[in-house]
Amino acid sequence: MSVANGRALLATPGPTNLPDRVLQAMMRPAEELQTKVIVDLTFSILSDLQKLFRTSGQTFLYAANGHGAWEAALTNVLSRGDKVLVLASGRFARGWGEMAGFMGADVEVIAGSWRAAVDPAAVEARLRLDADHSIKAILMVQIDTASGAVNDVRAVRRAIDAAGHPALFMIDGVASLACMPFEMDAWGVDVAMSASQKGLMSSPGLGFVAANDKAMQAHQTANMRTAYWDWTSRSSPLHYMKHCGTPPEHLMFGLRAALDMIFEEGLEAVWHRHALLAGATHAAIARWAEGQVVSFNIEDGKERAASVTPVLVADNQAEAIGNFTKGVCGVTLGLGIGDLSGKAFRIAHMGHSNAAMVLGTLSAVEMALQSLGIPHGAGGTSAAIAYLGQHATMPVQASA
Repeated sequence: MSVANGRALLATPGPTNLPDRVLQAMMRPAEELQTKVIVDLTFSILSDLQKLFRTSGQTFLYAANGHGAWEAALTNVLSRGDKVLVLASGRFARGWGEMAGFMGADVEVIAGSWRAAVDPAAVEARLRLDADHSIKAILMVQIDTASGAVNDVRAVRRAIDAAGHPALFMIDGVASLACMPFEMDAWGVDVAMSASQKGLMSSPGLGFVAANDKAMQAHQTANMRTAYWDWTSRSSPLHYMKHCGTPPEHLMFGLRAALDMIFEEGLEAVWHRHALLAGATHAAIARWAEGQVVSFNIEDGKERAASVTPVLVADNQAEAIGNFTKGVCGVTLGLGIGDLSGKAFRIAHMGHSNAAMVLGTLSAVEMALQSLGIPHGAGGTSAAIAYLGQHATMPVQASA
């Protein structure tokens, strides 16, 4: 007998749950593309993207998913034959590198591990060998959505500087922007990109890129440039050139509402909320792991992401757990991908997510473990509740 009827819950790492306020913002007629409403909408989003990326650099908005934003970042700063160094910690930096190779770059991968973050010492050692500075760009994700690893952007920046290397430092923030601290300027990131469907709790279909002065200088001589992605064209004072044509209006109306929600909560408060929900999730998994069948993919707790946690399950039972939570409880988990395909499920705790939603997801997983007879330490959800009871506090009310 199913108890799935009711509002379905997405616990997938993109797309994520859309707030009613975002959905309602998109439920409106289209506007002529040059109206003040649309022009103001464009410039307000570009300005607020600077606040999210924590940069004074230029920001660009694309009708594209994250893979499109990958291409936008690459084509604007690279030339064919340029050497690119990929820092792998799962699937997505490799994917970005594969795209660069398809576009004509010479790609080298520091393989890393699916179960750990990028090693800054390995990066420094490789860059010290590049005496003629043939490497033109370094690609890394802050959070790998497939492995659940969080990479230390500051530590890798220090490694690049210690090697005295001038390569562009390029970061994928798709699973980290508005989920954890990111300081583009303070951390020395030259190009950063992200997308709308994860921490920004908006509909899939918008990609974002931010570029500092060093990146804009590289752009001047890049020969991978194409018209749609081109930063020079999109820097035109003509409004429609910001979009290379008609703006994706309704996606932008939804994003505008999401950004308003983020800044009303406060960006630092959003980061803290994600850290708390991740801590609760990790507390539950640690308890389940006592049964020696369920375990964390990322072994070092300091390297586990604030937005998504892959959970390894022995004996190929991950899919059965996902089928149970969806069919019986109405909770959709993310399945393992890449090297974790068939071996893991993923719990997302990102974007429009609160304690009740995460605790509900954890309860559904614990129901599945119990119903399917999968050995596990009892009381995972109770451990999550205890964690939040200890660490979450009532917000301070402003005095009248």
